[in-house]
Amino acid sequence: MKFNTEEINRLMHHRRSILPNLYTGEKVNDEIVLHMIENANMAPTHKLTEPWRFVIFKDAGLEKLGEFQAELYKKTSLEAGDFKEDKYINLRHKPAMASHVIAIGMKRDEKERLPEIEEIESVACAVQNMYLTAAAYGVGCYWGTGGITYVEEAKSFFGLNSKDRLLGFFYIGIPRKWPAGKRKPIGEKISWIQ
Repeated sequence: MKFNTEEINRLMHHRRSILPNLYTGEKVNDEIVLHMIENANMAPTHKLTEPWRFVIFKDAGLEKLGEFQAELYKKTSLEAGDFKEDKYINLRHKPAMASHVIAIGMKRDEKERLPEIEEIESVACAVQNMYLTAAAYGVGCYWGTGGITYVEEAKSFFGLNSKDRLLGFFYIGIPRKWPAGKRKPIGEKISWIQ
């Protein structure tokens, strides 16, 4: 099988993280979101554990997500004594800025007993596949790990148990413009040993 490597390289250089406040408000076709998920499912996975789990929020679901994360943040931050009203408001309204939000989970496969980091790495590869698919369609996306991502009490809302991980939220929308890339030259990051 032969692929157009020039196009593949161009796609990888075209991929961006685009924040929800840069979206137009237009809805992304569900078929594109499904293609993103299907391509995520093709990520590498040690022992074929396929640890990625996705919960897709759209329409009224975005409101449910905003309400859930804002209220959980309020509860846990009041208990810890570090509640911030502006963060609460942001968590409440941020999902509505996107067409879709995908909660990203990592489900542990207990029988394989793989190191957890390998399962997290597989999920990250799956998310990269979603990024590349979105870029190919001209759809903006952003993987955010703030808010309630690492709050233990959040897991059950997304169908995860105590041994699983919530790894963040993937915001999807139509960008107002496609931003330029910002990368330092690769030569600064490699060493050749011959």
